[in-house]
Amino acid sequence: MKKEIMLQQLEQSRNDCLRILDKISLENVHFRLTEKTASVGFIFRHIGETTNLIAHFFGYKTDIEGTTIGQVDSGNEYDLTTSSNLFEKGYQTLVELVKVTTENGWLEEIETSWFGKISRIKLYTILLLHNAHHCGQIASTIVKGKRF
Repeated sequence: MKKEIMLQQLEQSRNDCLRILDKISLENVHFRLTEKTASVGFIFRHIGETTNLIAHFFGYKTDIEGTTIGQVDSGNEYDLTTSSNLFEKGYQTLVELVKVTTENGWLEEIETSWFGKISRIKLYTILLLHNAHHCGQIASTIVKGKRF
């Protein structure tokens, strides 16, 4: 039952993000709220990269590079299809993670280079909240932003 709860949380997280991410287009991918904030395209890529890189802390192999993590948006082009594929790959990995992790496994602590030693459930929660936060940024930027 608890796995089913976590799978439903994960599905809701993905669906909430997709409701926003599906509105990203070539017309708004460069929108920013201010000249110094990140663009829609940068944030979208950041979500995909981060989801895959955090999955790496759970033991999943990835060849994804963190080109946006801890970086400032310098105006690089980010292919929307690639960003979408990263997002989907990350969420597919999380589904697998939920399916194979035991209830006690979620309480085990793992060492991460970003957060130090942290329980698996806390890291999982951080990721879902991270993605919700950034999807909210994208939603606001699409509505209120412009190209600088």
